[in-house]
Amino acid sequence: MARIPLLLASKFIFLSILSSSGVIRCTRGENNDDHGFIQSLDRESMGLKKEKLSHFRIYWHDIVSGRNATSIRVVRPSNASVTGFGIINMIDNPLTLGPNLSSKLVGRAQGFYALSSQEEVGLLMSMNFAFTEGKYNGSTITVLGRNPVFNKVREMRVIGGSGLFRFARGYVQARTNTLNLTTGDAIVEYTCYVMHY
Repeated sequence: MARIPLLLASKFIFLSILSSSGVIRCTRGENNDDHGFIQSLDRESMGLKKEKLSHFRIYWHDIVSGRNATSIRVVRPSNASVTGFGIINMIDNPLTLGPNLSSKLVGRAQGFYALSSQEEVGLLMSMNFAFTEGKYNGSTITVLGRNPVFNKVREMRVIGGSGLFRFARGYVQARTNTLNLTTGDAIVEYTCYVMHY
C-alpha cells in the first residue's frame, strides 16, 4: 500500500518539472519575441517594398436571365418577402473595362451575394475580383460588405488579395449603371482604391 502514494508522488514531481520547464520555455520566448510558432519577418526578404495605392474602374455584369446566366440562385427562402430576404446567388460575373458586355474582359467576380435585409433590398457581398489581363493576370482582390442596392453609391471593403495585390486593403464604390427590373440583369460600375505592395 505504501508503494501507491510513493508512485503518485513521483509522477506528481515529474509532471511538475515538465510543466515548470514549459513555463520557463514560454517565458523565455516572450522575452525574445519567439513564440514558437510565430516569427517576425523583414518585409524586404519577402519582396515587399514600398506600399502603393492603385485606383481603377471596372464594370460588373450580373446576368441572371437567359441561357448564359452568370448569377445563379442557390437558396430560395420558404417565405416570400418584398425585399427578397434570404435569397442567395452564386456568381461568376464578367468584369469589363466599359459598361458594355462587349468591352474588354479584364477578369471575373466570383463569390456570392445574399439578400440580408428585411427592411430594404440590401445585399451581403462576398466576392473575389480575379483578374485575367496584363501584369495583374492571376491576381485577386477580395471585396466584402453591405450593398444597399438602391442607394446611389455603396461602399464596401477590400479585405485582402493575392498575387500583385498581396496584403491588399482598401475600398470599392459601387454605382448602378443599368438595372433591368424585368430580367433582374444589372451592370454596376466599381471604382476601386487598393493599398498593396
